[in-house]
Amino acid sequence: MEIASITALFGWMTVINFGLLIISTLMLTVFRNQIIRIHNRVTGLDAATLRPAYLYFLAFYKVLIIVFNLTPYLALKLL
Repeated sequence: MEIASITALFGWMTVINFGLLIISTLMLTVFRNQIIRIHNRVTGLDAATLRPAYLYFLAFYKVLIIVFNLTPYLALKLL
């Protein structure tokens, strides 16, 4: 593969993953009570435990996007 193709791949990966992060954030803020009820039934965890878990999930996902998508994209753009 050429550098331009790999750069485009990382660029689209970054856009798609940030889009999923935005959708996840919106879903967790708008439909918080419904999602908590579903996860409570599935996992048995109470709302006090689930709320911080959602924030950790979003933060960890954002860091992964930056490290594995955005940083390689920016490094390839600098070449």
